[in-house]
Amino acid sequence: MTAPNAPALGGRRAVGTAVAVRHRLAALARAELLLLGRNRGTVLVALLVPLSLPITVRPTFDKLDVTGKGLNTGILMLTAAIGFSFLFAVYTSLVSAYVARREELVLKRLRTGELADAEILAGTALPAVCLGLAQALVLTVGCAVLLDAGAPEAPYLTVLGLLAGLLISAALAALTSAFTRTTESAQVTALPLVFVSMLGSGIAVPADALPGRVAEVGEFLPLSPAVRLVRAGWTGELTTGQALGTVLVALAWAVVAVFAVRRWFRWEPRR
Repeated sequence: MTAPNAPALGGRRAVGTAVAVRHRLAALARAELLLLGRNRGTVLVALLVPLSLPITVRPTFDKLDVTGKGLNTGILMLTAAIGFSFLFAVYTSLVSAYVARREELVLKRLRTGELADAEILAGTALPAVCLGLAQALVLTVGCAVLLDAGAPEAPYLTVLGLLAGLLISAALAALTSAFTRTTESAQVTALPLVFVSMLGSGIAVPADALPGRVAEVGEFLPLSPAVRLVRAGWTGELTTGQALGTVLVALAWAVVAVFAVRRWFRWEPRR
């Protein structure tokens, strides 16, 4: 008599577990959002830098002759703005957040409760990731309307690029925090990836404007696949094979970053 009810009981337990995980993540994300709001410097960087930096690089974009490739200044600025969101709204702000929570023993205390390690990392990252996503959506609408970026040719590629960029940025932030001793040094340890991505991933400098060998190497940087997918969503410049290859590179970076976090992330203060 009990056997027929076993699948239903197992299903209810699975649903209950999923609901409990969602509630725990929501509670942790709310707490993290409150802590993030108290750090005005981080909030200002996360909000203003992605909005202001594309304006500073616009003169460079205006000088580039890329009309033959289906590009215009609006598309280039849109790609740059979303790339800057990956770097500043998500990556640099999360490096500071992970280091601060570790040094304040918050992460250590959370591990003594019901939360799994993955839930702690995800809950801490949720506010920054949601901020980056909201910022990308606002920038997309603004560039499409004000800068004549037009409508996307393959919007699914842009969606894939956004998801990949947010995931990889968050995972790299957790990894970078493992090599960061204090919150004061968080901005310094984040700088190498920021500069390399700005110059080689097609954010501040379009990949088309880079020398051939540099562009080839830049394609394999962590955020390059995400940025390329975002731009290709507007231009439709990637064939099916090229899009698949770009998605595979992004997936490979995500897997490597998650594995590295599991291996080297530090839960207790560095001594």
